Amino acid sequence: MYDVCMYEFFTQNSDIVLKLVVAVVLGMLIGAERILAHKEAGMKTHALVSLGSALFIIISEMIAIKYGDLGGFDPARIASQVIVGIGFLGAGSIILQGNRLLGLTTAGGLWVTAGIGMATGFGFYGLAIFTTVVVLLVLILMNILERPIRRMFDGIDKPEAK
Repeated sequence: MYDVCMYEFFTQNSDIVLKLVVAVVLGMLIGAERILAHKEAGMKTHALVSLGSALFIIISEMIAIKYGDLGGFDPARIASQVIVGIGFLGAGSIILQGNRLLGLTTAGGLWVTAGIGMATGFGFYGLAIFTTVVVLLVLILMNILERPIRRMFDGIDKPEAK
């Protein structure tokens, strides 16, 4: 009986399954780069953010179909609350250590990963994939470009050891 129910779910909801799988994979790609950069929020975090965002968008679409004839109902509110929730999560990843802020890139990465999940949830696969590629390019290329700049300016503002 359980096998039949699962089979029916996957066959009747293949578009939903595809959206969720694509969201997870794209989030994992961004998380993999974060692991390679030795950052805290990695594959699991980014995959879950993307998956959760896609899920909430799918839910909002399903609610719109089921309750769309009710007056004053706005399914877009769910999408806007995903953004607010991710902002809260991102804010929690930012740490002030001495006079340096840490975690800003992680927070930004989580925020854009939520956007990728939302795009996937709406079925905008091309937009989600293109954005993932751009995010990876930004993270990888900027890391490469920042290294010599940091080395060049490292120690300029530091007081000399006595």
